[in-house]
Amino acid sequence: MLAVAGGKGGVGKTTTTLGLAGALARDGRPVRAVDTDSEMPDLHALAGCDREPSLDAVLDGDGVPEQSVATIPGVRVVAAPRVTDGASVSSALARLRDRPTFVDTPAGAGPDAVAPLRVVDHVLLVADGTPQALRDAAKTAAIARQLGVAVAGVVLVGTRERPEGVERLLETPVLGTVPAATDPLSDPAVWRAYDGVAGRLRRQTVI
Repeated sequence: MLAVAGGKGGVGKTTTTLGLAGALARDGRPVRAVDTDSEMPDLHALAGCDREPSLDAVLDGDGVPEQSVATIPGVRVVAAPRVTDGASVSSALARLRDRPTFVDTPAGAGPDAVAPLRVVDHVLLVADGTPQALRDAAKTAAIARQLGVAVAGVVLVGTRERPEGVERLLETPVLGTVPAATDPLSDPAVWRAYDGVAGRLRRQTVI
């Protein structure tokens, strides 16, 4: 289970979650993408899915409320929960280990953002290359390491540049850069970038 995290909002975590899930699904593996951001849920919208059912159904014992993504074959989406209790989110995620799962996490460093990190096996950092985003990603990396969760690397979204010293700051390698695009999940260059990142994660046996 891989958390896609980064601290700062709007840097491309949701796009990266779906992009990597789609890249893995093209290998013929069933893949799940889960939104844990109850404050600003947008994974379902980007995937073209309904807001309900949501992750809450797992807690209610109603099974896993997966929805197919028409534009990304093989990917199943679980919408963000209505609940904001971090312990409940962690409990629900802990039941979703039957297939490769990418977890779209909330922004910030509060309890809601930390809750998914308590359950996952690895964290992938996402930043847009700006100083603020990189500083926030460094905070997320520090939290993950405090929880004993390995940081697999960082993806820089919306840029082809690699700021000097980024790997030293985050203490993890840059696994790829994703170019800016008006409609990223319809852009071949974006998909090629995520294919490359997915390949590097596979070689690390992260996914």
